[in-house]
Amino acid sequence: MQRTLEKGVEILIKTCGYFTSVVVILIVIFLFKEGISFIGSSPVEEGFSIIVSKSNSLQSITSQQAKNIFDGKITNWSELGGDASDIKLFSLEDLSKIFSEEELGNDFENSDKCIEKLLDSIPGAMVAMLDAALPDKHALNVLPLDKITLYKFLADTEWFPTAKPVGVFGALPLLLGTLLVSFMAILFALPFGLAGAIYLAEIADKRVRNFLKPLIELLSGIPSVVYGFFGLVVIVPFVQNLFDLSVGETALSGSIVLAIMALPTIITVSEDAIRSIPSDVRQASLALGASHWQTITRVLVPYAASGISAAIILGVGRAIGETMAVLMVTGNAAIIPYGLTHPVRTIPATIAAELGEASFGGLHFKALFALGCILFIITFVTNYMVDSISRKRKI
Repeated sequence: MQRTLEKGVEILIKTCGYFTSVVVILIVIFLFKEGISFIGSSPVEEGFSIIVSKSNSLQSITSQQAKNIFDGKITNWSELGGDASDIKLFSLEDLSKIFSEEELGNDFENSDKCIEKLLDSIPGAMVAMLDAALPDKHALNVLPLDKITLYKFLADTEWFPTAKPVGVFGALPLLLGTLLVSFMAILFALPFGLAGAIYLAEIADKRVRNFLKPLIELLSGIPSVVYGFFGLVVIVPFVQNLFDLSVGETALSGSIVLAIMALPTIITVSEDAIRSIPSDVRQASLALGASHWQTITRVLVPYAASGISAAIILGVGRAIGETMAVLMVTGNAAIIPYGLTHPVRTIPATIAAELGEASFGGLHFKALFALGCILFIITFVTNYMVDSISRKRKI
């Protein structure tokens, strides 16, 4: 009976393990399937066409060029290498003003002929039309836009996914914002976290340790939105006054808040790693004439390098993946960060802020999944690197 029960528990544990592994693998596959399907897509909003005159010599334009045209920054085709004619934009609304209802038809069944007539009379015209209002768009000169490539997605410096009718998907500002805030957060948190762990494990007496340890562990359970409020009320005004800035929501504010959030994890895990070192190691070092400080720096810390690395990994994971607190204190400006006192936007904050407004299965939706893939790869590479370093340094 006992043997059967043990066998049953073993099978149950194995099943749970296999089930969890399969679920994790399926989630990763789904993430990359949606993210990869974004690469190679056209940046034009689904259901829209950009139509130009048949005499227009341009073969294609980029999404940034299209956005600049609609923003009025490019006003002549010669700026894109085409003929020297002014660009005039038209929409379905404009066609209704130019042509009568009879000419267009009750259900826009003659809209293609009207567009052709308009483009013949104004060679520099560009019409953005819904495909549903075009009975035969193949008879018109639909201007193709360059497809989204992996290089463009990673290297372009503008992120305007909701621009109409052509979205701009450059993830570089978001990627740099994420790396800057996370790196600075770990840079701030690591010395304080390691010092706190050494103090609790080797210097503090038992009464102080018993008081501080549960208090620090309690900090790791505070919701991130509370840290966000703390950052918004305390850190942001402090940074704004310190550097005399117009706004205090900057990369520095985000780094400080993230560093505070990562501290409990780094301290707790590192302290556990140092305290788990066999006392023989400590005693042997002292017996050889090393001082307490030399024993800490040259024996205990290197010995606990694996555990301290795990603490760093968890701290980096907390910093890179944090969403709400970063969303509240970094300013959320999707621009290339040129310093710590500038607003930035991170990848998790972008996904959280924009997923609600992205239509399911649309281009914007897939772009957010592609950002999720980047976040996954950054975390995976970081974990692998720290793990490799800790294995090499372990004595």
